[in-house]
Amino acid sequence: MRLHVVSFGCQMSVADGEELASPLKDRGFTAVAEPDAANAIVLNTCTVRQHAEDKALSLIGRLREWKDKDPERVLIVAGCAAERLGPWIQKRFPYVDLVVGAKSIEDYPRIVEEALGARFDALAETRQGFDGQGAGAGPRTGWASPCSAFVTIMRGCNYSCSYCIVPAVRGRELYRPLDTVLAEARAKVALGAKEITLLGQTVNSWHAADGQRQVFFPELLMRMGGIDGLERLRFESPHPHYVTDDMIAAMVGTPAVCGQLHLPIQSGSDRLLKIMRRSYDSAEILDKTARLRRAMPHVEVSTDIIVGFPSETEEDFERTLDLVRRLRPSWSYTFKYSPREGTESAKMADDVPDAAKEERLQRLNALCDELTEEALSARVGRVVEVLDEQGGFGRTGDGFKISWPETGPAGRVVKVRVIGTGRRVLKGESDERT
Repeated sequence: MRLHVVSFGCQMSVADGEELASPLKDRGFTAVAEPDAANAIVLNTCTVRQHAEDKALSLIGRLREWKDKDPERVLIVAGCAAERLGPWIQKRFPYVDLVVGAKSIEDYPRIVEEALGARFDALAETRQGFDGQGAGAGPRTGWASPCSAFVTIMRGCNYSCSYCIVPAVRGRELYRPLDTVLAEARAKVALGAKEITLLGQTVNSWHAADGQRQVFFPELLMRMGGIDGLERLRFESPHPHYVTDDMIAAMVGTPAVCGQLHLPIQSGSDRLLKIMRRSYDSAEILDKTARLRRAMPHVEVSTDIIVGFPSETEEDFERTLDLVRRLRPSWSYTFKYSPREGTESAKMADDVPDAAKEERLQRLNALCDELTEEALSARVGRVVEVLDEQGGFGRTGDGFKISWPETGPAGRVVKVRVIGTGRRVLKGESDERT
């Protein structure tokens, strides 16, 4: 039996896609790259931005032909858009076998078993994937990559950012137990993962009980860093509020932690940050970044930025540009604001003309691209350590993508000399002295 998985959205969605595939994988399904070769498709949706939701719904529509060719094929739609639009999806696309919202992911194996078990029972697959795999259960193996793996440590969000649909579709924060997180990480390292990325909507808000005491995110980093065979540790996406001195100290004191921090700022206007309910101001962002850079001089910072939020003026936008110049992110993810039904900001007047949004986005991207190019160019001539993820393509410890002539199998940490740059990527050659 063959399974094809499609995930829209962020790394959290990709990790959820792996988890959604796991029960079927444990029954004997193998991954295939092409949907036409699959007996089952899991489509993991995202609803943070309208574009991602529209792409998912368009694909569901196109899969009607795939389903009609063989009615025994299985189509599962899951994730955030499934949570928000579940009844509508079932009505609009009656050939979808199962719709599972993001809030039900911990109970997903049982749901799959009840909904599709009778059909699968006719096949020669094992049931072991559905034994004890609910919330807090033991580790699941990875699906997508042999050398770089995700471990989800929490879901949901306790914040109420006025533009964000995540709390509505994923619920309040739920933290996975410490032993479960460590066990899953050890299992993935034992299977060959050299790098683990910890994931959560506000990943550094994680905490859990360890006997009679509470363990917080900084200690988790240190405990993860002690796993034999783990060479690199990343985490996304942290909330600025939880970027504390303890977290910075744990990053410095844990050699496996990569020298990279993704710090979403969203805007440089303190007025807009209040309306967005971001719980920090631009001065706090700069202060925490300065403390991080003093402790880790070679750390690289990336960020997220929204332009055209309701009531954004040219002065507000100039403050965003100013914060970007002072923050100097090595790469940035930039977006034009679009209202999401069910959020507080959707009730506000979307009063920034689209032409103004587009013009501001272009100016912002020009600045961000300039900073990225400076960071890339500064690495030319250096020898960097790279986790080879695809045979001649991987990432440096501080997060830059790099390609070089393939010299061996993926999964190795190799030394590469940087000889040039491309668009947002480094170009290298194998360092002959190693």
